[in-house]
Amino acid sequence: MKKAIIGKKVGMTQIFDEAGKVVPVTVIEAGPCVVVQKKTVEKEGYAAVQLGYEEVAEKKLSKPELGHTGKAGVAPMRHLKEFRLENCDELNVGDVITAASFKEGDHIDVTGISKGHGYQGAIKRYGGHIQKMSHGGGPVHRHAGSMGSTSDPSRIFKGHHGAGQMGVDQVTVQNLDVVKVDAELNMIVVRGAIPGPKGGIVYLKNTVKTIVEKKGEAGISNNPQKASARVNPQKASARNK
Repeated sequence: MKKAIIGKKVGMTQIFDEAGKVVPVTVIEAGPCVVVQKKTVEKEGYAAVQLGYEEVAEKKLSKPELGHTGKAGVAPMRHLKEFRLENCDELNVGDVITAASFKEGDHIDVTGISKGHGYQGAIKRYGGHIQKMSHGGGPVHRHAGSMGSTSDPSRIFKGHHGAGQMGVDQVTVQNLDVVKVDAELNMIVVRGAIPGPKGGIVYLKNTVKTIVEKKGEAGISNNPQKASARVNPQKASARNK
């Protein structure tokens, strides 16, 4: 069953697993979210639900926004996001979705807006190569350099790596596993980093990746050559390990 929720990035920290290894994690304040609108195949042509997150004062919303939430009979919401879920028929307007819908071990995709870095050059924006800092480099150490030939095509192709606005893009990090869920604190802890600054809005949903479960550790090979290498450390195959 597909699941989704809206949350807010709290920050990163680290925890220790059962084996004592350090695991870098991101803490997300997920939900509670309210179903504001339900879309059906008969009316809109597809099945989806619109979730609302974080109540806000009425004076901070426009009249159309207030009318949208008022029609659903829910409190004014600051953030709205539509999700296509498999169990849309089971959800109704006014239902509340909490962090308890996820569990430890789930694999999720997290979508957010990346941090803004302002107007940056080609070196920082795309990781371009800088020129040598000696032997006549002059004032062009971090310039973009050549952008193509002159007579043909006599222009710069679209999409060329150049200076411009860096960041503030929608980024999705796929296949992060849920390490911990605390329904009382509305907290979901995922392994690894997610896009956006602290306090940024993120969208969590089941991963689109196909998860292949491991079938167990590989056993010891019966190959006599490999067996001899384990016995005799002077073998080339043993030295290359």
